[in-house]
Amino acid sequence: MTARLSRATLTGALPRPDVRGPALVPARTGVVHLGLGAFHRAHQAVLTEDAAAVTGDDRWGVLGVTQRSPRVVEQLAPQDGLYGVLTLDTDRSDLRVVGALREAVFPGTGTPRVLTTVADPGTHVVTLTVTEKGYRLDPHGRADVADEQVRADLAALRDASDEAARSATGLLVRALDRRRRADAGPLTVVCCDNLTGNGALLARVVDDLLVAAGADDLRAWVAESVRFPSTMVDRIVPATTAAHRERARALLGLTDEALVVGESFTQWVIEDAFAGPRPAWELAGATLTRAVEPYERAKLRLLNATHSLLAYAGALRGHATIAEAVTDPELHAWAVAFTDADVLPTLDSPDGADLVAYRDSVLRRFANPATGHTTVQVAMDGSAKLPQRVLGTVRDRLAAGAVPEHAALVVAAWMAYVRAACAGDLVVTGRTVPLDDPLADELATAAAGPLTGLADRLLGVEAVFGQDLRDHHAFRSAVTAALRTLTR
Repeated sequence: MTARLSRATLTGALPRPDVRGPALVPARTGVVHLGLGAFHRAHQAVLTEDAAAVTGDDRWGVLGVTQRSPRVVEQLAPQDGLYGVLTLDTDRSDLRVVGALREAVFPGTGTPRVLTTVADPGTHVVTLTVTEKGYRLDPHGRADVADEQVRADLAALRDASDEAARSATGLLVRALDRRRRADAGPLTVVCCDNLTGNGALLARVVDDLLVAAGADDLRAWVAESVRFPSTMVDRIVPATTAAHRERARALLGLTDEALVVGESFTQWVIEDAFAGPRPAWELAGATLTRAVEPYERAKLRLLNATHSLLAYAGALRGHATIAEAVTDPELHAWAVAFTDADVLPTLDSPDGADLVAYRDSVLRRFANPATGHTTVQVAMDGSAKLPQRVLGTVRDRLAAGAVPEHAALVVAAWMAYVRAACAGDLVVTGRTVPLDDPLADELATAAAGPLTGLADRLLGVEAVFGQDLRDHHAFRSAVTAALRTLTR
């Protein structure tokens, strides 16, 4: 039986080819992370360890906090917080063991530990990857103060109690209060979730909660002592499979129950707005900037929009994965033409970045079969994704006096996908694929009927296209023509 990864067993296992041990073993905890999933372990934890190693600064160990389940804690505890990151690419397969995590806790049993650590003067940063749902927003993008779990945390905040936290944002405001009471100094809270203007959004959520709790003193302290820089993060982190664990075991010679998998590409853009000390993340490859928004826009319109195009058009051609779709010569050409003709003219190069090179790197990344993204997976929830990923480009091009014919093709591919899925005609790898979308019923009604008029009917779904695009004659004509080309 293969031994389990731990500090004791790792010492005897290294050195091995294609395996690296921890770059530095932190002596102290300086970061608390909420949302200890695979993405954080493959992204921020790695860059934090690398930054500490470059400078020899051993005070940036991480206390990782899970959300809904103690499962990750149970995986990491027997391994002394160690875990592997298996990097898989078309020309690369290697493993590194990360030691940035000094401790992992589950809020159901470890809330007092989290509150105490955030209140420690040696802690300077709190980071979050709790997914959009973890922020418990109302339909207007504000804190949902009617949420039962949030209300329980606000009651605990008012009582200054140590009872188990029920929500990530509730735990955060309680920890901020504990730090204020301890007079532990300023703090930086770094949101790393894929939300536009995520730092400002999190600051707004925190303020909403403090207003609802009537915590005026804490609210004033947060305004003076806490900073919420915005960020943009990017690394494809597929779900870890039994095959991945076996591959890592063969490389390391040890069993790793906390293994995560990632592509070779990593990007982290951080607004340079900190309240106090921080890891030297820029020395580990992160970008410190005064403006994150241009990076966000470039990612949304180049990476995410192209992902959607390949998903819809690829699924219509029976491609199971994005990697298959992007290696289809015609679809690859469509993606290049779409970005060249319509997307790039709407973007400003952030900090002088080469956006054409970025686009090319995106297409290369999509071709990596190890990422495992299926066309159907990426195509889901299109009515919510299309306005964010594609329609901003459409509106910008129309405002500039140009008809975005290639962006219209992306919209037409979505329409053809909706029609095929609703009609039961969408078949990928021998399986009929239904429409998975929050507006499925409304879209099915609009998609029913003859192909002639399909563009007009779907453009009439105001929740997706608004009145402006529905009534824009030139854009409607471009979508109709693109739909005829696709269905032909």
